[in-house]
Amino acid sequence: MAEQKLVGELRTEFGKGPARQARRAEKIPAVIYGHGADPLHVLLPSKSTTLAVRTANALLSIDIDGEEHLALAKDVQRDPVRQIVEHIDLLTVQRGEKVQVEVAVHIEGEVKPGAVMNLEVPTVLVEAEATHLPNHLVVTVTGHDVGDHVHASDVILPANVEMITDAETLIVNVSSPVVEDLGTSEAEGEEENAEGAAAEPAEAE
Repeated sequence: MAEQKLVGELRTEFGKGPARQARRAEKIPAVIYGHGADPLHVLLPSKSTTLAVRTANALLSIDIDGEEHLALAKDVQRDPVRQIVEHIDLLTVQRGEKVQVEVAVHIEGEVKPGAVMNLEVPTVLVEAEATHLPNHLVVTVTGHDVGDHVHASDVILPANVEMITDAETLIVNVSSPVVEDLGTSEAEGEEENAEGAAAEPAEAE
């Protein structure tokens, strides 16, 4: 995963009021923490930062007063309605350092006719170098039939990536499609209609 370069500035005012003012000025409040250092409160450019954190575990190289801060986006808070990024928690990392992150599972291929693929776990925990995190992990289900399972141990990992999720964790379950029995419900409906018609009084001539 390539690092995204941003230029930030130190944040000196705190609270909801200054945060709203920052967003109106197209800046996003963020905090950089980790490695035992005091948290660093910063403001980041809204447009470029929003683009950078579209993917999970985005790696950011942030220039603050000429000093580089390499960090992973750990928690991106968005407005629930407008989906505007409101705040970001960033974890300090070092080049070559290994970190543990949740990575999405992407399914490729199609199971055999008459079978249904069920993704049981959408993400898995892996360990890798902070500057070489996979964007996602691919699981191929081509040719799988009813009763087949894909476990965490079956997921093919890129070089230097280690699976932390338990090896026996079920990732994909291939099963038979669920067929709703409409015959019974239709018969019950016809019976209810017949009973209703019999219960109606005859109209007077």
